[in-house]
Amino acid sequence: MTDNATTSAVPQADSPILTAVSPEQVAEAIRNAGCAVSAVEQDGVVRLHSASHGVGFQVLWGNGPAAGRFADFTLSCPLRVQGGQLPDGLLAEWHRSKRFARVAQHGDFVVLEMDVVVAGGVAPAYLTVAAQLWTQMMGQFFLFLRNFKPEAASGGQASEAAQAASA
Repeated sequence: MTDNATTSAVPQADSPILTAVSPEQVAEAIRNAGCAVSAVEQDGVVRLHSASHGVGFQVLWGNGPAAGRFADFTLSCPLRVQGGQLPDGLLAEWHRSKRFARVAQHGDFVVLEMDVVVAGGVAPAYLTVAAQLWTQMMGQFFLFLRNFKPEAASGGQASEAAQAASA
């Protein structure tokens, strides 16, 4: 690694390090990632709502070291499942093939979520990169849902088991 590569990866002295974020900072990062954001105050807490790929998502606040400041948050996209049933193997196949964002089923909803942690300190650009990654994960998830075939997931498991057994 050269000195140039090392110094470019290290935040500059004049770049602030964030250990907690405000709703305004997160909203700015989402806008920088190319999405519109609406902020709604509810019970004294600012809630952020946005959309990517034509589907809405929200910011769920985590731990707050101070009022209006958060050390972590979750980007969340709940989707109602038509008919209430997901195909067998869908969640397992997503988790087997993807990183960064998880999927869970809650009743008639499947929820795509991604945690963003700033505790310990991050550069402001990290928030924008996290928002960009989130929009990419949403797009990949929608494509995954559209193309998922239960037979392919179980066939892949059988193929992997056969390969492991022959090794």
